[in-house]
Amino acid sequence: MKKVVFIHGMFVTNRCWNEWMEYFSQRGFECEAPGWPLKDFSPSELRAKHPDFDGEGKMKLADIVLFFEKRISQLKDNTIVIGHSLGGLIVQILLSKGLGSAGVAIDSAPPKGVLTTKLSFLKSNWPVLNPFSPRAMPLLLTKKQFQYDFADHLNGSRLDHAYEGVVPQSKLVGLGALTNDAKIDFTKKKTPLLFIAGERDNIIPASLNESNYQKYARNNSRTDFKIFPRRTHYLINDDGWQEIADYILNWLNAL
Repeated sequence: MKKVVFIHGMFVTNRCWNEWMEYFSQRGFECEAPGWPLKDFSPSELRAKHPDFDGEGKMKLADIVLFFEKRISQLKDNTIVIGHSLGGLIVQILLSKGLGSAGVAIDSAPPKGVLTTKLSFLKSNWPVLNPFSPRAMPLLLTKKQFQYDFADHLNGSRLDHAYEGVVPQSKLVGLGALTNDAKIDFTKKKTPLLFIAGERDNIIPASLNESNYQKYARNNSRTDFKIFPRRTHYLINDDGWQEIADYILNWLNAL
């Protein structure tokens, strides 16, 4: 049986994958979605602990990557890794280290050196990048910030419901994407990788996803790219998320 490990991104928990786990389980996959270190609690529990809890403010990207390296190393060779946002970057790092039989990076945070000056990207990431903000203090997005970054099409009760899943996040994890912890040798990947982008994604614009994908041009293993029209960064939990899941399943079955 093939196994899928789902990797969540910043400001959310592994609960964002609950419906995806059910979808893939019903189609014959063994699934798991490990919570990041210090994050394996409900959103309400984590928010109640804000502004800092158990050293969350000191958590770095390297800590998260090491956690998943150890987990994937314990599993069989046919393990597929699927990540969203910062989780997509972790998928890329894992594949570059020879871990995982295939990967899917959805709205992936870019590795070191893959940049954009697009205004929406700079605006969305400013709360993490802001040099005047205490780096050791975890960040909890306001509802307005979450709406712009993740789901600018949501309003009212739908926005309220989506925001209930938002949790505090160490800024150092996001800043790690600018360091050697997120440096990738794009020629080292030996297994298939699918990039998925949302056309209306503010925090990780589709053009940035495409630039990320193009870095693998000289890689001999399969690398594919797909843009979903009208989709935002919230695409894995938005209405119609099954469209993305169906596409991924068909891509995996065709390998």
